[in-house]
Amino acid sequence: KIDFSAISEVRQQKNGMFVTLFVNWAVKPFSMALIGWFFIKQVFAPWLPAEELDSYMAGLILLGAAPCTAMVFVWSNLCKGNANFTLTQVALNDLVMVFAFAPIVALLLGVSSIPVPWDTLLLSVVMYIVIPLAIAQFLRAQLMKRGEAYFENVLAKISPFSIIALLATLVLLFSFQGESIVEQPLIIGIIAIPLLVQTLFIAALGYWLCHTLKVRHDIAGPATMIGAS
Repeated sequence: KIDFSAISEVRQQKNGMFVTLFVNWAVKPFSMALIGWFFIKQVFAPWLPAEELDSYMAGLILLGAAPCTAMVFVWSNLCKGNANFTLTQVALNDLVMVFAFAPIVALLLGVSSIPVPWDTLLLSVVMYIVIPLAIAQFLRAQLMKRGEAYFENVLAKISPFSIIALLATLVLLFSFQGESIVEQPLIIGIIAIPLLVQTLFIAALGYWLCHTLKVRHDIAGPATMIGAS
């Protein structure tokens, strides 16, 4: 669905774009690191294995350093968001992610005194961002050669499978970690607390900024949810 040519439309909703970029890249990674440090290293440290604290922090930083773009189209549809704006902000955030994810994660891991695995970071960016985007854009270009109507028809047919694939991925992830979840419910619950606080904070900040800048609801909804998802 991502069309990078849509980035040319950024100026049409500059306030909404400002909110999504500011929250996702100037606030979200750093607030996750701060909230994670407060809960993991301070509040709940006595109840967590000391040798695992850095691993938990690294996980939170990695999770909070980039917006989730996979389900934003679904969230936007549920909140009656503007489809064109949603498409544009996803394309813009994906483009920023290619260049900003690894440096931001490295910075936050370094500040948290956690060794920076540059090879792993760069490999992750290439495997999970660059390659999928490149393949998707190649397929999009090939389909568009047959006309926009043909492309939209194909997109309508495969869209349900993308949601199924995403849900299947979540099921697989939880199944692989099922034993850890069952054996360590307290640790899982503790780690979930900073994630919940972060989600609520980012959602509230995004919507407050949209309200302050008088961004209309169909723009404010997706602009807020991309950071909180």
